[in-house]
Amino acid sequence: MKVSRWVMLAVVGVLAIGLAAGGALVKSDSGSAAAKATFKASLISDIGTFNDKSFNESQLDGLKRAKTNLGVNILPLESKSSSQYAPNFNKAVRGKADLIIAAGFLLANTTATYAKKFPNTKFAITDYGAEVPPLGSKTFKPLYPNVEGLTYAANEGGCLVGVLAAKMAAKAGKKIIGAVGGIKIPPVDIWIAGYRYCAKKAVPGTKVLINYSQDFSAIDKCKTQAENLIGRGAQVLFQVAGLCGQGTLKAADEAGIWGIGVDKDQYNDAKRVLTSGVKRVDNGVYQAVQQAKAGKFKGGSDLLFNLKNKGMSVGRINPAVPASYKALMNSYKAKIIKGTLKVPAAL
Repeated sequence: MKVSRWVMLAVVGVLAIGLAAGGALVKSDSGSAAAKATFKASLISDIGTFNDKSFNESQLDGLKRAKTNLGVNILPLESKSSSQYAPNFNKAVRGKADLIIAAGFLLANTTATYAKKFPNTKFAITDYGAEVPPLGSKTFKPLYPNVEGLTYAANEGGCLVGVLAAKMAAKAGKKIIGAVGGIKIPPVDIWIAGYRYCAKKAVPGTKVLINYSQDFSAIDKCKTQAENLIGRGAQVLFQVAGLCGQGTLKAADEAGIWGIGVDKDQYNDAKRVLTSGVKRVDNGVYQAVQQAKAGKFKGGSDLLFNLKNKGMSVGRINPAVPASYKALMNSYKAKIIKGTLKVPAAL
């Protein structure tokens, strides 16, 4: 399944309230040392901020790597609330950034506004396709030629951690697992969709409980939701909520069950981390900058990251996981890459 197309479909309802797609930029590179030194890339965080140990922080890592390896100037701008999105886009534009990268779905509306207002500036956006269908139509077309989407097959990564979660829950004696999402948006649900589907496929009869904190920053909110799922018998909890999700991992620790991290490898963030669903948003940011700097920007289209091109993966796996469970997980991975296993991208 092409994830960029899924994202398009999933957000039709959101568009009705004003959201629009966002994207990437590119500027021709003369190849001279001067040109390399003056290329500037800006990254604007969502409300999770750059210290979320997950989604935004990983993208900042990619931006910093671009500075080191590509010799570009960088302008990271942190948003501590949604009210800071527009001012940060203004700063990036005034700062003459050659590429302005929006760190996620929550910035889609602002990205669309600025892409339209500044057609000669190039934009990229994580977790949002550059194309959307007009309301009431099934015809897809680019929203803006100066926007590129950075999309991820997180359903594939969710599938892999779902296999391990289901097997470990069954081993513990209860076929019950859970997921704590942040805000209920497509980039969150795509993870959970893959997690639920493959958990049930790997261990028939597995029950998957899902709660949302409606927040990506407040650790206590995720902890409360996680405790609720633990009270309902969950033996493994997948956090899909950025910094807030640290509360899910903490609750799992305290209850003596397993937690699963998201986006970055969060193995060391808690004592009982089973593994993590890793989404290489750092590579997405890096490749968008690299592409733009090389003059190879393709506005109105998407860069897709999946298991096949290593844009999705799993993190370190706890030694408590039997080798046979890991072998099963890897068999699912092989089938996904081969195309014989199709994992749903929406709940």
